[in-house]
Amino acid sequence: MNIYDELENLKVRARSNPELAQALLATRGMKNPVSAFCRIAQEHGCTFSAMDLVSAGEDSYAAMRRSTNGGGENSPLLQGEDDLYEMFLIELM
Repeated sequence: MNIYDELENLKVRARSNPELAQALLATRGMKNPVSAFCRIAQEHGCTFSAMDLVSAGEDSYAAMRRSTNGGGENSPLLQGEDDLYEMFLIELM
């Protein structure tokens, strides 16, 4: 299972478990929010690390940029599209 599948499964579980959802959303206020998020995710069966989460977001964003306008430097800036952590929390709200 890849990180995108794990995040989707975690989101489904969090939507049916308000306690889990609240714990994941509360990571925003922590000193190291991504690490805290990953720790909670791992407690609920996910296998990805903070580095995996960051890397997957950057890889996805890079692929998206390559697919627009020939992928050159004139590609539109898609602010926040490389942050899977924030995108997950927004979808969970």
